[in-house]
Amino acid sequence: MEVRLLGNTSEEFIKGQVKIVATAGRLTWFKGDVFQVNNKDTSYEDDIKYIERIISLGHNSITDHDYLVFGIKDVSPIIEQILIEERFSSFTIKSRREVNFKDAGFYIPDFHYEDGSIHKDNEYLKKCYANHMNNLFDSYSRFIDNGIPKEDARFLLPYCFNSNIIMGIDAHVLMNMIVSFTKGKYSNIGEVKEFGNRLYAIMENRVPYLKKFIDNSKVIDKDLVREELINSVGDEYSRIIDKPKMLSCPVDVDGSIFISAIMRVYGCDYDKASKIYYDKVIDDMELKNKLIRLININKEELKQVNFRYQIPITYASLTHLTRHRTLDLLIPDSFMEKGYDLRYREIFMENEGIYRWFKNLGVRDEDLIYFHLSGNMVNVICNIDGASLEHFASLRCCNRAQWEIRNIANEMVNLVRDRSFYFSSILGPSCEVYRRCNEGKKSCGKIKKLINEDKEKLSN
Repeated sequence: MEVRLLGNTSEEFIKGQVKIVATAGRLTWFKGDVFQVNNKDTSYEDDIKYIERIISLGHNSITDHDYLVFGIKDVSPIIEQILIEERFSSFTIKSRREVNFKDAGFYIPDFHYEDGSIHKDNEYLKKCYANHMNNLFDSYSRFIDNGIPKEDARFLLPYCFNSNIIMGIDAHVLMNMIVSFTKGKYSNIGEVKEFGNRLYAIMENRVPYLKKFIDNSKVIDKDLVREELINSVGDEYSRIIDKPKMLSCPVDVDGSIFISAIMRVYGCDYDKASKIYYDKVIDDMELKNKLIRLININKEELKQVNFRYQIPITYASLTHLTRHRTLDLLIPDSFMEKGYDLRYREIFMENEGIYRWFKNLGVRDEDLIYFHLSGNMVNVICNIDGASLEHFASLRCCNRAQWEIRNIANEMVNLVRDRSFYFSSILGPSCEVYRRCNEGKKSCGKIKKLINEDKEKLSN
């Protein structure tokens, strides 16, 4: 594992960033405009003390103005997934669809008992683990060598392979990450704690005003909800659903969108807007067709409708959902589940058998997560507003999207079509909705067909 700051790391730059954060803190309380406050003659040490005083009052938002970009080398997808779940962050990750990972290497954890002590057979288990992971990588390579596309072979990749990431976060998020990774429930995963400690070491020099608060922070390092449920209900209830399900949405999706537009334009309350809609708009199909396309320009009214799905998805494709930061995900704790293509069944069953052997030897769950394969599945709950759903559909319903996430996106859209006519008419790939393709030379060609069909309709 290697974690480095990218960009300028000079002492002068660091002092400049501290000055910016201090200015944000002083702006609210000091006389003068923003430039006068920024030009206030204060020392670096005074700026640090002032920032610490403001943060101690609970005003952490001033640290949002200090932005950091990290290069992260050779961490597992476990860390990758935890990082991507942080909604106020930016990431670029090496693609498993485009890049062959046969020589990526993998993480080897120490193995512990449930109480956190090192397993008595730790070294032996590490050798067994390494042999098994090498076999999985060999199988992955054979699949690719035999013509299976990388985007399909990747489902065999164990969740210990080395990933590379560029991550951009502000100091506020950095503080939350360090506390979570070094003191929270994630700290029980050795690799995550090591990553948190590396961020901490960088923080001490680059963002020194956070140190006192990180050192003094106290968090619960257990999942109390999980413990209560497992103790009271049991732990044998996992089941993967067959396809996405709509859990909730507005009773009248289209009406909710149009009523929101009426409320915005006229400034009236909901009851009055509803009366206007039912008296003046509901029966005017031409008006509603025009409105939904105009609303789709700025999308403000689309944000007022929300959809809640349960979605079965592989770990490999989970990041395709997670990276959409304007939707909220509830991801279950990791557990073993069958692979989802018969061609891989034997490999998945062998992997699960070894996982069970390790578990029966008393190895704690936090160390067993690396046995998960990218093709293992999990049910997630997704809350998404109309604007985010429109954006998600425009990207993921595209023929160039990875096939699993494309099938999920199409099913999500179909579930809305059962409940909406006008809103669903703007859901789909950008070529269908906007007659625009962003894939360049990699375009599937559908855009040309659609444009030609439009020309024929006009000529007739």
